[in-house]
Parts: sequence; structure tokens; C-alpha cells
Amino acid sequence: MTTNSPTDQYTFGMIGLGTMGRNLLLNMADHDFAVAGYDKNPAQSELLEKDGAGKIVKGFTELEPFVKSLKTPRSIMMLVPAGPIVDSVIAELVPLLDKGDIIIDGGNSHFTDTTRRDGELAKQGFHFFGMGISGGEEGARHGPSMMPGGDKTAYLTVEPVLTAVSAKVNGDPCVTYIGPGASGHFVKMVHNGIEYAIMQLLAETYEVMRKGLKMSNADMHEVFSGWNAGRLQSFLLEVTADIFAYTEPGASDILLDGIKDEAKSKGTGKWTSQIAMDLVTPVSAIDSAVSMRDLSKYKTERVEASKLYDTEYAGLDVDKDAFLIELEQAYYFAMIVAYAQGMHLLHSASAQYGYDLNLESISKIWRGGCIIRSTFLETMMEAYGINPDLKHLLLSPAVSDIINETQPGIRSVVGAAVMLGIALPTYATALSYFDAFRSADMPANLIQAQRDYFGAHTFERIGQDGVFHAQWQGDQAQP
Repeated sequence: MTTNSPTDQYTFGMIGLGTMGRNLLLNMADHDFAVAGYDKNPAQSELLEKDGAGKIVKGFTELEPFVKSLKTPRSIMMLVPAGPIVDSVIAELVPLLDKGDIIIDGGNSHFTDTTRRDGELAKQGFHFFGMGISGGEEGARHGPSMMPGGDKTAYLTVEPVLTAVSAKVNGDPCVTYIGPGASGHFVKMVHNGIEYAIMQLLAETYEVMRKGLKMSNADMHEVFSGWNAGRLQSFLLEVTADIFAYTEPGASDILLDGIKDEAKSKGTGKWTSQIAMDLVTPVSAIDSAVSMRDLSKYKTERVEASKLYDTEYAGLDVDKDAFLIELEQAYYFAMIVAYAQGMHLLHSASAQYGYDLNLESISKIWRGGCIIRSTFLETMMEAYGINPDLKHLLLSPAVSDIINETQPGIRSVVGAAVMLGIALPTYATALSYFDAFRSADMPANLIQAQRDYFGAHTFERIGQDGVFHAQWQGDQAQP
């Protein structure tokens, strides 16, 4: 039965009883952990106790009795909006804690904030770690993928709880210790960047189907459902298929057709692109997805432009069934490139920040519970298992086999879309990235020559050590 006594000793505490915090706490209660939650909003506390009826669950609206109700050393997770609110909660919480207590930030905090908080709290004698959580409302309630990084002693203390509530794939828990510092939040940030890219690829696939192939919603539902039953199986594909069949009660048209074409974001995709540039690690598919979300917000300008330029699409003059086979190949190709770019960024960050990331383990915990879970992650996990030092996923023989098989499809799809005037920026950049990556001699020598010509920035020579500068103008210059 639900306990109402504030003197009971609870195993785990949660600050922030919104959808994610409440559902994760209820998930813990389902696994027989005694849990307590705190939220300033009495309605949230009452809802927790109502949903947790029959389990050892207690809701609080005052912070001090909440803290006192927890077993020591206390384990307290925050699931509150990222940014200043996290610092505010920590400031309120710290005076009520004892040295050795554990604070966990389960929100989508920027990894640099996590690094700072880790150092500040360690000096005060508290254990702290940041943990990325993926899976949304359903995942939190029934099994998310979790990415904890930071204080390993703290993680080991709460590991039994996290293991119990995580998603499971073939009996394997979708949680593991990621690494030191802010590694957990960094990995979750990159996870979200990959998510942005895959969502944009699905949106562009939709664009080809409706404008190029003139397909109905029912036809698109059938195609996406069919793809999801095969090698492309993934959570995002499943979600997409469902959307094309959903109508609100009493409505005759699917809800999708009534949704305004302006995509919102919370910043994690942008953060991924920003740090990738800092680490000199291109993630062009993610960059493109972020840019397209931004462009979608300029609805007024887009409507005005549509009146100036021809936006009538005659449709693709192709065999529809054959083209859909190529489109399936194109999506698989581009999806793999998105994963590969994200994993390359993790490889770079691991070296730069000393995270010592295990990319096989990260692939493993992404197979269940999280938003980017897919059948392909089995292949990705195996690639890093065979070669833990794999610098780039596209260098895996198993992955190269798939890329070689699907190349014709993406070349056909991108080419056809360009000729028709259908925007496929993320498909196109995935293909261009691949073509540049596989090139042993990029045209960057010309760029370096240009830099030396106008700015004396020097250059290196092929087969000759040293740094050089040429007199591009004057007597030595050749006409």
C-alpha cells in the first residue's frame, strides 16, 4: 500500500515530478524500490501517489522533509529543465545534505555545465554525475536507455536501481557506466544529434513520396510499415508509420495534414553541431537537420517565396515500385552515415576529453529504450566489438558491404529529386560526405594554395617534410 509517512526511509528520491520524473519513479516502484518524489506543485505530488497506489511511493511538496525521508547516503535525481534551474535546485538542496550524498542530473544539461557542477560538488564532498535518459514518457515508465557518466563510486551505488528499471535487449540492460566527467551528457547530446538527422531523413522521404510519387497517406503508411518489418526496423520508423494512420476521434483526415510545418527544438542538435566544429569532426547530416528545422520557422518568408518561384511538381517519371526499392536503399545509406558521423564525434571527444568511451557498449545500450534504437545497432555493436579501436564506422567491412549495396539507390533518389526541385538536403549531404570521405585526394590542396596566395598561410608538400610558402605573384609566377 502507498505510504504517507514522511519518516519512512526511502531508497531513491526524485526532484521534478513532471512526466519523465514521475514515470521513472513509478518504474522504480514497480521493481520494489521504496521511492520519494518532490515537486513544488502539489498536483504533481498527488498524481505521483495516485499513480503509485499499492507501492511504496511518497510525494512531497517541501524539500527538507523530502531529503530527511531518504536513506543515507542519499541518492537524489533531478529531472528539471536544463540550465539555471538545475543550479538553483542544487543550491537549495546542498545545505540539507550530508557529505557523501549523491546528486544525479538526469536532464538534458549541456556537458560543459555538467563538468562545472561535477568539480564544484566534489570540492564540497558530494558525489555527482550527469545521466542522459532516452525513451520519452513510455521509456521512462517501462524501460529507458540511460547514459550515466561522472563519479563512478556514485554510479556503482545506484547501479542496482538503474539496471532494474532500464530497457532490456536479449536480457542485457540498456545502461552502463559511460565514463568520467560529463561523458554521460555528452553521449546523450550526440544521441540527440543523430536523432535529429534520422528524423529529417524521414521527413525528406515523406517529401519524395508525396511530391514526387504523389502517394496517399494510406500508401505511405503501408510503405513505412513494410520497411519497419525488415532491415530498417527502428523506433522512429515505427512512429512515422503510425503517424500516417492516425486520425483524431471524430475526424476524417489524418492529424498530420493539419499540423503546421514549423519544427521546434530544445537545442541538443545545435549543441552537437557546435561542439563537432570545435573538435574538427564534420557531422554534416546533423548540421543539415538542424538547419532545416531552423528554416522551417521562416514560414512567412517561405510562403512569400513560393509565390515568386514555380512550386508545381509534375511528379517523378519513374516506375513507382522500382523507385521505392531505391528509396529504401537511400534511406538505409543515409541513416548509416548519420550514425557514423555521430560515432566519429564520440571517438574524437573521447580522445579530447579523456572520456575513454567504449563505443561497443554505447551501441549496446542504444539498442533498446532509446529514440534512435534500430536493428542496425546490432551491426554497429558488432563492428566495434570486432575492432574496439575503429576510428570511423564507415571503415568497418560489414558496414561497407551495406553502403556498397545501397549506393545506387541514394544516387538515383538524390539525382531525381534535384531535377524535380524537391529539397533533400540531408540525403544529399550524407551522399556528398561519403563521396568526400572515400576520396584519397580531395581538392583541399587548391584551398590551401589559395590561403597561401592571399594570406601567406603556408602549405605542406606531398612527400617532402616541412612547411612552405610560394611567391604566387611576381617574377616567379607562371602565366
